[in-house]
Amino acid sequence: QVQLVESGGGLVQAGGSLRLSCAASGRTFATAILGWFRQAPGKERAIVAAVNRDRRITYYADSMKGRVTISRDNTKNTVYLQMNSLKPEDTAVYYCASGQDILGSLRDWRPNYWGQGTQVTVSL
Repeated sequence: QVQLVESGGGLVQAGGSLRLSCAASGRTFATAILGWFRQAPGKERAIVAAVNRDRRITYYADSMKGRVTISRDNTKNTVYLQMNSLKPEDTAVYYCASGQDILGSLRDWRPNYWGQGTQVTVSL
């Protein structure tokens, strides 16, 4: 089992920044890949970014590419999502996720574990 605890969400004005954090605990093999997804009201959950254990491989969805940076600190078992130039359309619940290694692109990654989510609201 893996437990994922997110923090850092909140209300921010358009153009502002937020940094999300997610602390992971549990089975090491199940945290080989760490990532962030988001789900806006009425929409499906979608990947935002993901990173593998040695941090050599990252993936960013087009929706936020250039405005977000994913990073991880393996000594703290924590993954971060730095979000800049936020827009109202970025308003969503952001979920931390973890899973085992995959052979293909992280774009196709399907997590094994999920955090409870943290709300990000971007106002005009």
